[in-house]
Amino acid sequence: MAVETHSVAGIVAGRNPLEYSTSSPYTLFLFQATFIILLCQILHFPLKRLQQPRVIAEVITGILLGPSVMGHIPQFTTSCFPKESIPGLTLIANVGIILFLFVIGLEVDVEFIKKNMKVALSVGLINMAVPFALGCGIAKGLYKEYSGELTGEISFTTFMVFIAVAMCITAFPVLVRILTELNLIVDRVGTIVLAAGITNDLTGWILLALAVTLANSSKGINTLYILLLTAAWFLFLIYPVRMCMRLLLKKFTNDLISGEPLQILMMLILICVFISSFYTDAIGVHPIFGAFMVGVIVPRDNGYVIRITEKLEDLIHIVLIPIYFALAGLNVNLGLLNRGIDWAYTIGIILLAMFGKIMGGFVAARFNKLLFRESLAVGVLMSCKGIVEIVVLSLGLNAGIISQRVYSMFVVMALITTFLTTPLTLWVYPISYREKVEKFMKGEINWDGSPIHAEVDTSNSDPSEDFDGSNTDESCAIKDLHKLRITKLVLLLKRIDTISNIMTVVHDIALNDGNSSSNYDLDVKALHLREFTSRTSDLLEASSQHNDNDSLINQNNENDINESSSILAIMKIFTQFLGIHYTSKSLLSTQKNHIFTINEQILEKSDLLISSIDTRILFVDGSEYSLYKELFKSCKSNFGLLLINNTKAKHAMSPINENEPSNVKASNYLEQSKSLFGLKSVNLVLSHDNLISSSDLLALNIIYKLSFNISHINIFIKASSSKSVSNTSTMSSFEKEIESLLLTRNPTINLSIFKIKESVNFVDELIRISPNLLGETFVMANNLPQNSNLMFDSEVSELIATGITEGFNILAVKTASSN
Repeated sequence: MAVETHSVAGIVAGRNPLEYSTSSPYTLFLFQATFIILLCQILHFPLKRLQQPRVIAEVITGILLGPSVMGHIPQFTTSCFPKESIPGLTLIANVGIILFLFVIGLEVDVEFIKKNMKVALSVGLINMAVPFALGCGIAKGLYKEYSGELTGEISFTTFMVFIAVAMCITAFPVLVRILTELNLIVDRVGTIVLAAGITNDLTGWILLALAVTLANSSKGINTLYILLLTAAWFLFLIYPVRMCMRLLLKKFTNDLISGEPLQILMMLILICVFISSFYTDAIGVHPIFGAFMVGVIVPRDNGYVIRITEKLEDLIHIVLIPIYFALAGLNVNLGLLNRGIDWAYTIGIILLAMFGKIMGGFVAARFNKLLFRESLAVGVLMSCKGIVEIVVLSLGLNAGIISQRVYSMFVVMALITTFLTTPLTLWVYPISYREKVEKFMKGEINWDGSPIHAEVDTSNSDPSEDFDGSNTDESCAIKDLHKLRITKLVLLLKRIDTISNIMTVVHDIALNDGNSSSNYDLDVKALHLREFTSRTSDLLEASSQHNDNDSLINQNNENDINESSSILAIMKIFTQFLGIHYTSKSLLSTQKNHIFTINEQILEKSDLLISSIDTRILFVDGSEYSLYKELFKSCKSNFGLLLINNTKAKHAMSPINENEPSNVKASNYLEQSKSLFGLKSVNLVLSHDNLISSSDLLALNIIYKLSFNISHINIFIKASSSKSVSNTSTMSSFEKEIESLLLTRNPTINLSIFKIKESVNFVDELIRISPNLLGETFVMANNLPQNSNLMFDSEVSELIATGITEGFNILAVKTASSN
């Protein structure tokens, strides 16, 4: 093929790069794509702070580039978006929307609908029926006013069905993102909205296919044939094709076990997408329906659909989808809404769409016995339009079902309803109300907020059930130690480089005194907290959290451990080796919801949540600092933060290769950790010699548990008046109580108690008593007031500073928040 000389020489030969050329259309396309993508990102930045989905920025980008705004700039449209270039942009955009609808199909969890059939059908269908009926009503007035603007002959029935579908649709992808960002994904409101959203999605696409079929067929009998051919194709996909796909994946590949799709399988799945899209387009239905069908039939085992999405989503969401929605925005001409009747209909459409969706969801949720505000939240969330609405409207405009003026009205409606979803949800269903409902459902409070005090039979009750250390900031007695229960160890795992230290703590705290049949008397639950992003794969994973109970890693998905959850695999093998009962969960959460997400996993105040971090990283990483500061203030259970400073200690593990498979990492860690099973010595710091807080009691309880497997314990007590170092012959009753407690637990332990005057510099005296502290571990209560803006009290901060220079670790503990 001949190449024009000027297209090769470019601007050197005097060529205008913005001039469309049939021999090199990609030159202008590259400029257009760059312009669109950058403008989308710029607009999304402020909108993201308002918790708005990306689609709003993408559609606004198109509106700004179109005739409504920049189109008024002389020569802007003819230079940047000439008519000759639009077919090329449209081709790329439609490939993107085909792949996007395939990904939406991957999000449809049919099994979840089956488990929640009553809710899915009742809320999903009622929530569609009300706005569908209202849409049919307003369609009559719209058809009468604007049917003259249509280029082809569109019957009222076709127009009415399309308008009704546009009014009742819910954008499932945007809905999942909102649920995740508001931390509603595992709330019962979130469960109902997810089930109803999937049903709404499926029903909406079926009705839209009907509307497009009606528009594309001139005879009624043809419509019937098209619907039958569509149904037959879906049955063909869901039975023989799906069965063959599953057989191929199980018999000839390791994909469903590993969760990682091979390249040849990705090729076959994409070929199925394009064949199905071609077929549905050929019979008179839009190609996106064929792509959607293929997405629904892909097996969901071991997060397989998540891995497929990960391989496609960046190209789709960064490049292709912004172009599609920008083109959708280019077709919006707000200048056409230049009459009072136009804006009257626009406002009417917005109000009816919101009212219909909210009332439909509200009534259906009340039917399912939700509370008033919960039901209202369901209706508000189901009113979200977003991405799917824009796709629907674009199909209607391209099919000639609606005019550009009506299209502009509905795009304004889609933007406003989507924008309002998040703030309205927070207004009708705030976090404070959710916490109140949770306590009410658990029987902790009356509906008016007053606490419920259960009558206790004191003659037969076990005193250990009466105290968990969380209900008082007043001084306690050492004798109360046996009443302070630690019911479960909950591990917050974030970094793989400090996991060896957590292993040691787990081993020694969980170890019992040998009086029961098991070696370990505490269950362990590991949480891996990860940052939620805008990626669709994260949305898929987040939406699947409703199916998880406590166990992430089990026999069915034991090998489904990708890089992000390999840390859980290491802990799984470690606890299995020791015979500890273990469960785990990988959690996706936005940064602002981290505390709420962690607290949801805590069942009792008497649980002990432990996390670990390198001290230097803690004071450099602002997000980590904020998380742990808030945990000390608001954690629903007892909390301990292990600050690691012993990077040069003799027990430090050799580095683990991050590129190794997860099972290899776990085996290597386990092999290395055998030498670390059990601390040799531990140190306790108490701030007073005559009183003890609930957090001090928790620290002493941890030492008590550790003492069974430790050979040496040092206790440093800050005294108001005493000799610098105590002598056993002059021990106070306070010290004798501690000594008796620990020696009863382990008579062979080497116990040393040191009293340090307030007038003596604590750090200097500590170093004088123990000159070599490298690799040691100190346990100390963080007695920080509830209203303090700091993370640690002054005494813990002093110990941390010393730990950094001397190379010892600190476990700072605090009892459960009373909030």
